[in-house]
Amino acid sequence: MFDRLVGRYDLMNRLMTIGMDGAWRRATVEAIGPVRGRRALDLGCGTGDLSIELRRAGAEPVVGLDPVPTMLAFARRKAEQRGQAALAVVGDGLALPFADGAFDLVVSAFVLRNLADVSEGLREARRVLRPGGRFASLELTPNTTPIVGPIARAIAGLVVPPLGEIVTGDRDAYRYLPASVDRFPNANGLSRLLAEVGFTGVRYRRFLFGSVALHIARRPEPPPWATA
Repeated sequence: MFDRLVGRYDLMNRLMTIGMDGAWRRATVEAIGPVRGRRALDLGCGTGDLSIELRRAGAEPVVGLDPVPTMLAFARRKAEQRGQAALAVVGDGLALPFADGAFDLVVSAFVLRNLADVSEGLREARRVLRPGGRFASLELTPNTTPIVGPIARAIAGLVVPPLGEIVTGDRDAYRYLPASVDRFPNANGLSRLLAEVGFTGVRYRRFLFGSVALHIARRPEPPPWATA
């Protein structure tokens, strides 16, 4: 499905978020900071927008991982157009091809709800973080806000699929989007999952009237006596 969307994926994202998704990615990088000189993994990097923001902020190296080779190829071209060197790896978020503790930062944007097992994906993200490393997820979230929530669900179900068909020629992909949100944990539920798999310091903030959530968490460091 994502392979079919590559050419119009960015345009559709801009339209669905009223042009705000770029600001949310910048907020993600700011919230997980400091990032300069840190080793970062962009989990499910897609067309590379979050990786670009990490490199702008000084993260080095930034590795983009995605299961779709055409997405990675597009991400490389975007990075090169901005004078950035892109490291791209084809891989599965449930079986990351990296050593334990390989990264200081693991970030994702609009990825977790696409995983077949969210808890396992979070465990893998924690595994490849060094102790003290930080995790961030920017994701659509079920909107339970009175009045706004039903409106958001109606827009997602009635407006997004025909808009997706006009822009990308693929209505089915944008029927999948609201369905994937409906079965995903809400912001509090995702916070609980993060804590259950061993993250600490979990916090989140919402955007777009509660329809998008940015979660930040940390892999705890071992107590001093554990390394003595």
